[in-house]
Amino acid sequence: MGKKTEMKKVVITGVTRGLGRALAEELITRGHLVIGCGRGAEGIIDLRFAHAAPHDFSVVDVTEPVKVELWAERVLGMHGAPDLLINNAALMNDPAPLWEVPAEKFSRLIDVNIKGTANVIRAFAPAMVKAGRGVIVNYSSGWGRSVDAKVAPYCASKWAIEGLTRALAEELPEGMAAVSLNPGVIDTDMLRQCWAEGAEGHAKPAEWAKRAADVVFGFGPKDNGRPASV
Repeated sequence: MGKKTEMKKVVITGVTRGLGRALAEELITRGHLVIGCGRGAEGIIDLRFAHAAPHDFSVVDVTEPVKVELWAERVLGMHGAPDLLINNAALMNDPAPLWEVPAEKFSRLIDVNIKGTANVIRAFAPAMVKAGRGVIVNYSSGWGRSVDAKVAPYCASKWAIEGLTRALAEELPEGMAAVSLNPGVIDTDMLRQCWAEGAEGHAKPAEWAKRAADVVFGFGPKDNGRPASV
């Protein structure tokens, strides 16, 4: 178990699997209140059974702004503004040259990775600004700061997250922060999608979450606009 800190309210998107699920479990273990969303009803039900109220898990597709707004309205009414907002939900494209990526798959990735992040910020940031505190963490990637063949859509989306986050940082009031976070290379379904069995040698999500929890709780106003990594 990692070191304990004062109880925080944390909102995490894409909480049903991979890094989102691992971080949620780690934060709950440390005594924090976790509020999460994901597209998969089965995963949300599993989380609800595993972690009773006041932890709060909902089925929400971040690409649907009205549903995100309704979710945020309920969450803010019940729990107040979060101390930490983590935009984790993302898709990876099947490896292929850009010209072979179907238009509808490219659009779906952009809708989740960029527009979904913006939808969640739009829904939660006003309450955080009004409270005058809080940190917004947008997951970037090593491919948000470099590139590789056959992952152009994913690279494009994460480079966009870097720019979006730095611009957001210029807009936030003193006392808040927006940080783009490269989680590192972890053995998740997303990594296996592009590296297949090559993912096996990397850290597992639960192991990663112990380090990541310390990193995200270390962020404060001093880190506003600063790219970071786990």
